[in-house]
Amino acid sequence: MSRFSDYQNSASFSDFKQNFDLVSPEEIQYYSDLLVNDFEELNRRSCILGISLPKLIVDFKKWLEENLASEEELSIPIFFRDILMIRKVENVRMIDRYNSKNSIVGTLYLTATHLIFVDPIANKETWILHMHISSVEKQPLTTTGSPLLIRCKTFLSVTFVIAKERECHDVYTTLTKLYQPVSYQNLYCFQYTSSTEELQKCAGWDYFKLESEFKRMKVPNEEWQLCKMNKGYELCDTYPNQFYVPNSVDKAILLGSSRFRSKGRLPALTYLHPNKASICRCSQPLAGFSARCVEDEQLLQEIRKTNCNSNILYVVDTRPRMNALANRAAGKGYENELFYENTKFHFLGIENIHIMRASLQKLIETCEQKSMSGFLSALESSGWLKHIRSMLDTSYFIANAVYKGISVVVHCSDGWDRTSQVCSLASLMLDPYYRTIKGFQCLIEKDWLSFGHKFSERCGHLSTDPKEISPIFTQFLDSVWQMMQQRIDAFEFNERFLLILHDHVMSCQFGTFVGNCEKDRIDLKLSEKTFSLWGFMANHMNEYLNPLYKPGEVDDILVPNLAPQCIKFWRGMYSRFESGIHPREDVSDFLLASKEHCSSLDEHVQHLTKRIGNLKNLISKSAKKLQSNGATLLQNATGRADNKFNYDNKKLSELQSADHDHPLNPLKSDSYCFSNLSVTDNNSEEVDQINAEINSVALDWKSLRSATACQCSTPFSQEMKKTHCWRCGEIFCTRCIDKSIPLPGHHSKKLVPVCRACFKLVTTISP
Repeated sequence: MSRFSDYQNSASFSDFKQNFDLVSPEEIQYYSDLLVNDFEELNRRSCILGISLPKLIVDFKKWLEENLASEEELSIPIFFRDILMIRKVENVRMIDRYNSKNSIVGTLYLTATHLIFVDPIANKETWILHMHISSVEKQPLTTTGSPLLIRCKTFLSVTFVIAKERECHDVYTTLTKLYQPVSYQNLYCFQYTSSTEELQKCAGWDYFKLESEFKRMKVPNEEWQLCKMNKGYELCDTYPNQFYVPNSVDKAILLGSSRFRSKGRLPALTYLHPNKASICRCSQPLAGFSARCVEDEQLLQEIRKTNCNSNILYVVDTRPRMNALANRAAGKGYENELFYENTKFHFLGIENIHIMRASLQKLIETCEQKSMSGFLSALESSGWLKHIRSMLDTSYFIANAVYKGISVVVHCSDGWDRTSQVCSLASLMLDPYYRTIKGFQCLIEKDWLSFGHKFSERCGHLSTDPKEISPIFTQFLDSVWQMMQQRIDAFEFNERFLLILHDHVMSCQFGTFVGNCEKDRIDLKLSEKTFSLWGFMANHMNEYLNPLYKPGEVDDILVPNLAPQCIKFWRGMYSRFESGIHPREDVSDFLLASKEHCSSLDEHVQHLTKRIGNLKNLISKSAKKLQSNGATLLQNATGRADNKFNYDNKKLSELQSADHDHPLNPLKSDSYCFSNLSVTDNNSEEVDQINAEINSVALDWKSLRSATACQCSTPFSQEMKKTHCWRCGEIFCTRCIDKSIPLPGHHSKKLVPVCRACFKLVTTISP
């Protein structure tokens, strides 16, 4: 603050003030306070009294350089790629956790949204989004400096050793304030702006409607009706404003059941099978040791009656029986079998959020093991794969019951963690539509977003009780991946689709997963103020396609193999940032690139075939015209009737007539050449266009294995997507190949990815 005050009293600032008419001392003092005390607020400001922030800061830095000799005193905000830096720390060592001797020395930049480490030798940048950070630990001081261990929700673990303890402490205290905001308005999605004009803020928010999804399942119908009692979220504030219940129930039954269920989450339809068996979801009853609710009992009986193919109803409690018994002491618990007729109850033993959080922590520690025996024993000790198997087992129990014609009501404690997991997984097993990209997004919208899941608490979006954090959605994606490994041909999407989905749920870059329920998202006006993840993914759909997908060969029900040998550790998720353990070339990426290359060549062949037909017609017409003009000129040049000439001319006409189907024959004469045809018919522009079309498609594509870095010098890491330019065949990172355009040499003229240089070239040549 004193430095800026000195700057205000200097001649440099007087010149600055005079040139830009800064007339208010109060406003000058306000911004000087921001410069020193609140860089995040300063970054959000676009101007100071009509003057850009960079101008003031650059002038301030210049004054410091002229008046202060110490390099330490010059540690002030600067810009990196036009982003305002909160802090810059040089000579920072980034340590490989597998090899502490293998460290990289570079510069650490801290912005309002990212932590950036730049390796000047390898020209590599490591970007860590603040919202991805799960913990920051300042470790004991060493002889080389002060270590700072950062763990991320994306399972990146990195240690920075900062030479000066004071600088390390400053970075630590700043990060602890930034990576867990205290309010929704401070989340990244409210500051994020798209770097491309192709992504509009409104794109994606209207892709999915709950009503449309139930219409696909032919609901409403004779058995199910739309409940309109929740329009103002008065019946249940964590449910969607519209949901479906049996036709025969009235308002009194719904109201009574809602009061008897935890959080008001009464039984509601989430999936209807063509055989009329259904999956309904709810929360645990407030039964205690002896309480009952007649309305709730009637509602479950009416759900059973909607299925004319079965006279029994399954109620699946996903908790271990002991957990459900313990909840009775708190006035909650589970249904009394004596009060619910024709109903069978099943406890299926998925552990609670606290057990799952501890299991994930052990799994993260497992990934840091250096020995085989240590890794295997730690993996077993974590219990993670056991929990994944338990989730798949429960989901298949529900799916199999529905497939056999028995309706199922599912609940856990509050009906938004384990219930969301197993209801969505069971639907995935039963319905091939949910195994497509669009269907899977619709499934998430229905079972996770509309019916509520505490994303903000479970994913740690805000500064909250650490005991509320739990990897519920991560486990769901892991379970989907397990099924993909067993039946890769049954899913339209690939592993990258799941990873992108996981990372952006955690990042809060998009507003899709912000909030805990539909009501929260409406109150926050996310569809107006933030971008949608679905809109972003729609522009990168080709990155998520599974080349082995067979849509015509689908099973009535997808049966997971639950043998212990078939439940795998997901290396691509939990160890994706570790070098040396991944294949040099991903099979899925290789197959997808080969498929795209073949598609490009097929398009080119179709276009050339069409062009060859056009050329044949062009040459034929030109040859006939030249033949006619040549005969006329010869007749006019000859003033006498020569028998020999008439004889030769007659023979020539006969030859041409006999070979009418071969228009190239007249070109045997020197005067009938292709250049004469094109010049004569003014077709030079068309010939140039044909040449441009031929050169607009790359016949050879560079091998993915040989690509180690993008042309922008960014090294390719395991998690980065390598994308071919369809025009030049070179490989680029996603930042350098953000353009799509129809190629002149393609038959269908569909949009294909091209690099920026080829984009400019094609748009310049194209008419």
